[in-house]
Formats: sequence, C-alpha cells, structure tokens
Amino acid sequence: MKIYLTISLVLISLFLLIPGVSQPMLTMTGTIDKAQLVETGLDMFTDSLSDNARDNTRGMLDMAVSMFGLDKIEGEVEVFRKTRSILDTVNELYQSNNILVAALVGLFSIVIPALKLTLMLIASLPITSKIKQIINLIIGFVGKWSMADVFVVALIIVYMAGNASAGMGELLQTYANFEVGFYYFLAYCLFSIASHALFNMQQTQAKPQPISTN
Repeated sequence: MKIYLTISLVLISLFLLIPGVSQPMLTMTGTIDKAQLVETGLDMFTDSLSDNARDNTRGMLDMAVSMFGLDKIEGEVEVFRKTRSILDTVNELYQSNNILVAALVGLFSIVIPALKLTLMLIASLPITSKIKQIINLIIGFVGKWSMADVFVVALIIVYMAGNASAGMGELLQTYANFEVGFYYFLAYCLFSIASHALFNMQQTQAKPQPISTN
C-alpha cells in the first residue's frame, strides 16, 4: 500500500513541477507618484541650465505649474509591469550573456528536481536490488541539493526586484504579486518533501533485518 502512495506522491510532484517552472511566478509593477514626477522633471530641466538662469527659469516654471494645477495633481502612473516564470528567467539570463547563472538556475530548479523525482519513481518499481542500490546512491547524492530549488526561487525574486528598481532610486515604487506558477511550485515542494520522506521510510523498511543470535 505504501509503495502505491509513494508512486502517487512522486507523480503528483512531477505534474506540479511542470507548471511550477513554466507558468508565471511573479509580477513586478512599478509606479511613480504624478506630483513627484512633475517635480523631478522640473529639477532635471533646471539642473541643465547655468547658475544665472536657473533661479529665474525655475520661478517661471513654478508659476506655470501652479497655473495649470499640476502642483495639485494626485495619483500614480504605472511605468512598467514585468511577469516572469522560472523558464523566462533562465531565458532572460541567457539572453543577457549570464550563461553560467542561467545554467545553474536551470540545473537546480528544473533538472535536479526532475531527476530526483524520476529516480524515486524508478526505485519504487519492482526492479533488481543491484539497480535499486545504485539508484538509491544517486538519490542520496542528489538529495543534498533538495533545498537548492527553493533558494533559486528566492534569488529569482531578488533578481527581478533589483532589475525593476535599477537606476530609478526612490522615485519608483515597486510592488510584487505572486502568480499561479508560485503556488504550483509551492505545492510541488510540499508534495516532494512528503514523497521523499515516505520513500526513505519505505527503503528503510525494505532493508533486511539482522538475525538475532539469542
């Protein structure tokens, strides 16, 4: 009974991993306050003038802004919206010539999880003990990187946030919303942990018990 439960959990984990890496995971939105945008535009224009002309020009611009009511403008304007999945992030890193980083992100968030689950599925099937022993050794080695995929997702979030606010300083307000891919990936992590724990329990019980000499 446990072997069927293990196989079911492994299959569910694999099915969850696919949309977890292919569906949008995070949406970054950047907005700028309209009043602050007007003020920054005035500062940028007057800063390009000479010292003698700056004060007079700024005074005239302030009068024009007040006349048209731009000093009382309210609300925010959206300047960008970026949505990325794990696969999109790998592709973006590759296109920006960060090939090593792209390879590592793909390895730890896609290849290793898929490999571990596939090996667990094979090891749960009725195969020879020698092949099962080899597979268990590989699973034990791959299992050392079991939390790397979660760490990679955290890096992706930081990477997107850093790119979103680059060069904008305090002028830009960024907001992040988790998309469906994040919840698929979260579900994959939970089912993967449960399947791995059940798999280890199953393998421990399958080991031959030492014969008592008493």
